[in-house]
Amino acid sequence: MQPRAPYVPIAPLTLAPDAAIDLQMHTTFSDAQWSATQLLDHVAGEGFALVAVTDHDRPDTIGEIQRLADQRGVRVLPAVEMSSTWQGDLCDVLCFGVHAGPSALASIAADTCRRQAENVREVYDALERAGYRFPRTDEVLAVRDGELRQLDDLLALLSAHGYTEGVGSALRAAGYEWMNVDLGAIVAAAHQQGAVALLAHPGRGDGFACFDAEQLDRLRTTVPIDGLEAHYPTHTPEQVQAYLAYARTHGLLVSAGSDCHGKPSQPPIKYPAALCRDLLARLGITVA
Repeated sequence: MQPRAPYVPIAPLTLAPDAAIDLQMHTTFSDAQWSATQLLDHVAGEGFALVAVTDHDRPDTIGEIQRLADQRGVRVLPAVEMSSTWQGDLCDVLCFGVHAGPSALASIAADTCRRQAENVREVYDALERAGYRFPRTDEVLAVRDGELRQLDDLLALLSAHGYTEGVGSALRAAGYEWMNVDLGAIVAAAHQQGAVALLAHPGRGDGFACFDAEQLDRLRTTVPIDGLEAHYPTHTPEQVQAYLAYARTHGLLVSAGSDCHGKPSQPPIKYPAALCRDLLARLGITVA
């Protein structure tokens, strides 16, 4: 099947070069502490000109996010962060300009969420069999979208019940697995619907792949990635400059995101729109 041409995901928009944007943010639809309402109220109050809500593997929530954003006068790019792997390493990918509704990407995301939720429930049962007790489950999950479906739900339950020592070992012993999909399959599905796919936090490490120029060269021989999230809170200034230089050399798009999860330690960041001029232009948004 031939890929669709890129489309304009929101109404025509022109931004000043210094307009505030943040292209990676999360809500309780995935693994954050803020609900979509809380996040959008915050960015509206702070005067962000454009944001992307990139909940992990949740393109199914794009319509609801847009509805809530429209009520608050917030401009939101339809986007998702997909859980992927490359050569055995975790490697998230940001997909911008995603269509709502059925698609190959939506099918991949739904399957990933289903497998993760099944595994999390199995781990919960295994922990109970091992002697862990969670009498406050309904209370704890009520503020986490009411469902037990991901690692952060388990961590919240463990913490709320005083289980703070040896948590990682306990989860591994109970059979926790991080569900993901091959990076190439995700990029192909994104391109099929005219979306663009960028490597999220390529220099993060901390259990995720940490790319240098040589690794990026190898990746691009098999996966036609569109760009890099060069601007990221934990990237060093040297990493940022290296990723920007690599993007310029190879004609890649650049994004900028806070990876906000509603935690005081990692709030939304007001990046100037000019940093992402080419990416925004690809999505039909002009930076004057």
